[in-house]
Amino acid sequence: MTLVRFQMCIDGQWRDAQSGKTFDSLNPATAQAWAQLPDADEADVELAVQAAQRAFDSKAWRSISATARGKLLRRLGDLIAENKEHLAQLESRDNGKLIRETRGQVGYLPEFFHYTAGLADKLEGGTLPLDKPDLFAYTVHEPIGVVAGIIPWNSPLYLTAIKLAPALAAGNTIVLKPSEHASATILELARLALEAGFPAGVVNVVTGYGPSTGAALTRHPLVRKIAFTGGAATARHVVRSSAENFAKLSLELGGKSPNIIFADADLDSAINGAVAGIYAASGQSCVAGSRLLVQDEIFDVFVERLIARAKRIRIGNPQDDASEMGPMATAQQLAVVEGLVAAAKAEGAKLHMG
Repeated sequence: MTLVRFQMCIDGQWRDAQSGKTFDSLNPATAQAWAQLPDADEADVELAVQAAQRAFDSKAWRSISATARGKLLRRLGDLIAENKEHLAQLESRDNGKLIRETRGQVGYLPEFFHYTAGLADKLEGGTLPLDKPDLFAYTVHEPIGVVAGIIPWNSPLYLTAIKLAPALAAGNTIVLKPSEHASATILELARLALEAGFPAGVVNVVTGYGPSTGAALTRHPLVRKIAFTGGAATARHVVRSSAENFAKLSLELGGKSPNIIFADADLDSAINGAVAGIYAASGQSCVAGSRLLVQDEIFDVFVERLIARAKRIRIGNPQDDASEMGPMATAQQLAVVEGLVAAAKAEGAKLHMG
């Protein structure tokens, strides 16, 4: 099988890693390699961050009005809408998410970019009242500089959009580091950003592994803000890296969200909600309904009906419209889930299906 070859986007150009190293991306539905991507190291990250800093300092970006930034974001949203089926198919192939789910997420993105475009020229300052009448005080919102966006594999496009669009609306530049398990759609998004007219270096994407590529990016002294979505263990490394240069942080680490079902609940609705909460994206979501707490008097009937509903879920190729649940995104994730099931059984849990 011929692998699809991707390159990184650095300073408006498409580049291989300077070392020449690559890694393969596996299709979770087949466990077969389908794409080859550059394995960036510190030297490549240096190029990307320096490009982002030059763009931040350049007249091509700094001198355009907030309204003009908004128009670029709106154009990017339009291009996403024009390419939505391609992006949805690509993401489904890359991370194993159901095509119906990727279509839903990609279909929402243009609205998000359009909304953020409208905010670009609404970042207003204010005047401050003082006790000294001969002084005038005011605030001005200014962009912070180079932003690093670290994106996980479960919803790459969506989780990139919520970092990318606000950063650009405020006049920052960005270096994106997607998961090594799902990088393809982020590179496609960078291509669309260039097509939309964003100056070279405003949007950059480096691909590779967390301990090398990600660590080099988060500890870079020119990175002024880090937006991270992922696990708590990795976040601890990100926090330590950011301490070196006092970079601002925003961390989205997920949780174990509970569904709480009381005896007076509409059981059909509650069961549908519980099924959607845990089986959507094969449970691989930071807002998954990972715990189910049911009042004693309805527990047995609720569990019985929940099992019956779960057994009707159609498992299949995520790119098949008829499939209702696809694969785990990675072999490591499958091993984690199997380990949790084994541990639960060892502690006395009953396995009703699977």
